[in-house]
Amino acid sequence: MVYHFRVHKEPKGHWAECLELPGCQTQADTRDGLLSNAIEALNLYLDEPEGVARQIPLPKRPAAKHVMNVPVDPAIAFSILLRNCRMKRRLTQKQVADRLGMRNLYSYQRLERRSNPNLATLRKLKTVFPDLSVDYVLQD
Repeated sequence: MVYHFRVHKEPKGHWAECLELPGCQTQADTRDGLLSNAIEALNLYLDEPEGVARQIPLPKRPAAKHVMNVPVDPAIAFSILLRNCRMKRRLTQKQVADRLGMRNLYSYQRLERRSNPNLATLRKLKTVFPDLSVDYVLQD
């Protein structure tokens, strides 16, 4: 999963803002440093605290110039994609946990928090969310 940052050059360095996520910004002295800082800023922005129930918009192809592609940590990307699939279908976490045959709600909630599911879990998730694609998560 890749988000897009518009890059701005100033006399003393660079700064960038994420086009899809208002408020996600960073700065650095060099362009290389800017990419490193953008990756860190993006992952911190997306790895939200426990109990926050907002839907994070998925990235789109930008039409802007001077844009830098910034990859998301795959564990965070999977969690975002899973939450978006669930919310798109207007399901609660409890409903999905029940459909997956999980013993408790916490087992499902862990999947929406920096998860790295095994193949058996991915197969079960695919039955509830047929359009779930790990290709999107692994995209650079």
